[in-house]
Amino acid sequence: MRLTLRPSLLCAALLLGVPAQAEDPLAVRIVNEMNAIFGTHPGFRATHAKGAVYDGSFTPAPDAARLSRAPQFQAPLPLLVRFSDGSGNPMIPDGAPAARPHGMALRFVTPDGQPNDIVANALDDFPVGNGEDFLAFLHAVANSRPGMASPTPLERFLASHPAAQRVVQTPKPAPRSFATQPYFGVNAFWMVGADGTRRAFRYAIEPVAGRDVLEASAAAAAPPDYLFAELDQRLAAGPAMFTLVAQMAAEGDPTHDATLRWPADRPRVALGTISIRARRADSDAQQRALNFDPTNVVEGIALSDDPLLPLRREAYGVSIARRQ
Repeated sequence: MRLTLRPSLLCAALLLGVPAQAEDPLAVRIVNEMNAIFGTHPGFRATHAKGAVYDGSFTPAPDAARLSRAPQFQAPLPLLVRFSDGSGNPMIPDGAPAARPHGMALRFVTPDGQPNDIVANALDDFPVGNGEDFLAFLHAVANSRPGMASPTPLERFLASHPAAQRVVQTPKPAPRSFATQPYFGVNAFWMVGADGTRRAFRYAIEPVAGRDVLEASAAAAAPPDYLFAELDQRLAAGPAMFTLVAQMAAEGDPTHDATLRWPADRPRVALGTISIRARRADSDAQQRALNFDPTNVVEGIALSDDPLLPLRREAYGVSIARRQ
């Protein structure tokens, strides 16, 4: 059976990109390829270009302070929140398959102003576990076109990479609202408690309103900005609420590979409540200035050995330099 890459997966995959010139640094090749695929849009991100920034707050749960000494788990903090479509095209309709996965990025506004971010999207899985495989995956995508004889480069890649095949074949429906979509941080981190105890974990952000999606026909017929308009209308009636959750690893669970799921019975700890109040009046200016980066961590949160984390940091640095 012929396998084709869903447009939504392509957008998720372009988190990192594919090689352009072998002599260029990897991060430069990443962003060059993003721009080649989506076009160059001055002032916008290479991916997740269409978005808006909102004001909110975070209230920690009692168990959070025991797990981590990070400031957001000690006392309530203001939040900056950005919702986005997955594409690098800032004009993409919200309901288009290529707009998925949608994203949610958080910045805890700490007293000392140190960047303290969570970057999540609607995929709870990642197709590969390292940069080399990611490049090979995207090269296969770029060289597999409709009408090409089977097996295509993508089919050959997926046949030898079961995690990527699983992600490709997972349905990715359009959400009814940004506030009815769960979001996931696929990379592992460490929580560091006041006594120095370290526990590996992964973030999830769960909508208090519950998950709600559209049929494909309804998503196709939706207005081009339906998700942003719906959220503005929802917030006029009251805040949108989410629960920040940590899936806690057991001893021996891998932290170096985003494709390796931890067993479903691992503890899930509620870290606190996210409350989103309103779109910022200066949302457009904030989008140009902000660089949400999952490696922006503070004392109490530590990076794992996942090789995708430093690669993301480098690619984001190239992207924001061009955006500004």
